[in-house]
Amino acid sequence: MGILTEKYGDVITALKARYPDQKSAILLLMHIAQREYGYMSRQAMEEVAEVLELDSTHVLSLAGFYSLYYEKPAGKYVLEICTDLACALRGADEFAEMACQKLGVDVDEVTADGLFSVKRVMCLAACDKAPMLQCNLKYVENLTEEKFDALIAQLRAEAAGEEQPPSVVERIAAYAAAQPSQ
Repeated sequence: MGILTEKYGDVITALKARYPDQKSAILLLMHIAQREYGYMSRQAMEEVAEVLELDSTHVLSLAGFYSLYYEKPAGKYVLEICTDLACALRGADEFAEMACQKLGVDVDEVTADGLFSVKRVMCLAACDKAPMLQCNLKYVENLTEEKFDALIAQLRAEAAGEEQPPSVVERIAAYAAAQPSQ
């Protein structure tokens, strides 16, 4: 029995019951695993595969395909900065460099406190709001250096416990427990 089953057994049971084909719960279980391990480690992928009775290569292929699953450790807050052409023309490349400099990391590195990672991504579909980023599934648009500083201060305060939104596991648990719509 793995960590996921021990720690999230009730959520896993509810997710598996929610879907006629257990394989359909794979992406949500991968989010839980990533939250637990900090990234989609080999152990995390094997546990997800075991829980759903799948081959681990299936989980590995999904982890490699979807950009929201990280194959190496990431910070608690992943700042995905769109640097596609349209955003680059609005200053996204320079913004990404400034963000890395302020946090003291290069792209794909984790800050010393484990809070932040900066990633360059392609097309978050908000070209007219660039420079912009997605932080843990939330968009922050029309960024300036001042707005970035305020965002980092807000996230640091949140991490210190001053403000705690529901975690991804809590949101998935609520979804799993809700009655499926007919």
